[in-house]
Amino acid sequence: MQTTTTSWSTIGQVLQRVLEGVAGATLFALMLLTTVDVCGRYFFNSPITGTVELTQLMLAALVFLALPMVCWREEHISVDLLDAVYPARWVWLRQLLVNLIVTAALWVMAGRVWVLGMRAFDWGDVTEFLRLPTGYLICLMAILLGISALLSLARAVCYLLEGIGRVIQGGPLSPGRHND
Repeated sequence: MQTTTTSWSTIGQVLQRVLEGVAGATLFALMLLTTVDVCGRYFFNSPITGTVELTQLMLAALVFLALPMVCWREEHISVDLLDAVYPARWVWLRQLLVNLIVTAALWVMAGRVWVLGMRAFDWGDVTEFLRLPTGYLICLMAILLGISALLSLARAVCYLLEGIGRVIQGGPLSPGRHND
């Protein structure tokens, strides 16, 4: 019998595999595109039309596809200047506040990017050479920002539950736990 915890864990693992798989496929396609373009340009004096546009679109997709996992694993760039002097018993509170701030920032960005995506659809925005609609990518970016915000909020809740003693083992602060 599956419990609520194992159901959420399964959903999280599926989400992680899908996002990482699509990001990996995007990176592979980007590598392939660049290789074929360089070979075509060098050997046949015939580059692929729109390579720059496709590269820009794939890079944007790649960054935003990886963002939810970065947020969940807390793999953001960080500076640990105060970690040595910060009391260990209050780490949960610091991490709770940091994750709440990250959640708010991501949520605001998701809303603003969604508005830009809707505007791109309304105005019929397309790329310059290939005439690809940009609204889909912009809305995908907004959705992934929203998912990232929700995952940061979930991480904050995990810190809160462990900090107040509701979760004793298996939380993000547990020894040997590496933010999986």
